[in-house]
Amino acid sequence: MPLLKVGIVMDPIANIKPYKDSSFAMLLEAQRRGHQLIYMQPEDIFLANGNPRASVSELKVWDRELSDTKSQFYGFGKSYQVDLSELDIILIRQDPPFTNDYLYSTHFLELAEAAGVLVVNKPQSLRDANEKLFASWFSQCIPNTLVSANANKLKDFINEQKDVILKPLDAMGGTSIFRVRNGDTNTNVIIETMTDYGKHHIMAQVFLPEIKQGDKRILLINGKPIPYALARIPAEGENRGNIAAGGTGVGVKLTKRDYWLCEQIKPTLQNKGLHFVGLDVIGDYITEINVTSPTCVRELDRQYNLNIAGILFDHLENSIA
Repeated sequence: MPLLKVGIVMDPIANIKPYKDSSFAMLLEAQRRGHQLIYMQPEDIFLANGNPRASVSELKVWDRELSDTKSQFYGFGKSYQVDLSELDIILIRQDPPFTNDYLYSTHFLELAEAAGVLVVNKPQSLRDANEKLFASWFSQCIPNTLVSANANKLKDFINEQKDVILKPLDAMGGTSIFRVRNGDTNTNVIIETMTDYGKHHIMAQVFLPEIKQGDKRILLINGKPIPYALARIPAEGENRGNIAAGGTGVGVKLTKRDYWLCEQIKPTLQNKGLHFVGLDVIGDYITEINVTSPTCVRELDRQYNLNIAGILFDHLENSIA
């Protein structure tokens, strides 16, 4: 395989935790293969007469022990401006929320894709696949769910399902998620606050008690699952398994049901150019499909002696060979 120019669009690298950062795992693997790393932040991308360009820096990365929090783990080389069409691969690894600025970035990067660059994940599909709503394409795989801005519809759903999770459509890491039971005296104010008095849609899903066994993150590469998932176990007194909300990650083997869920979505992921995806599964059901910057690579690599980024780059290199 010839050496490639691998660009990455990410939030400031200085702020990441390298021992747990999936983007960092991808950078390490690309560098191990001899590829050139080209670093940029979303605001560094611009259009000049319709030509997508960016102010970039050459990047080197160094792995280090989990307990080592002081050693430098990256370094920049030459900074310059480049036509994005000169790159071979661009990894989009900017964290949500999906704002207007994120939307504009996908348009810029779609022009690079049209010039022959492999953009991961496909920019149009990032726009199409809201991480909360995308699972609704697979109604056979999701729990009882309502998406609405209407307070009466949401309250009727709570009354019918008795125990419900309410969540915004544009947040990450378990932010602003509420568990509401039938008869909860805070129901009205929660709905009013989350919908801004009926102006914004939110998602309501029946509460799944299997969350006690973990919110499983299943990683898929070209629609094919890694055979182990990271079950995010909620902290004591919590309903959210998200690591960012204090959950604990425990590795588990995929079940037959997990594989079945993955098969249901595999053709759509492949058709949409969603090369690297994180599936969130509670019990028997998909609750979210993460397409922007799925995580948990480093945790699964450590627990099972895997190289998930290596599997990803095998796929990406084959895609442009």
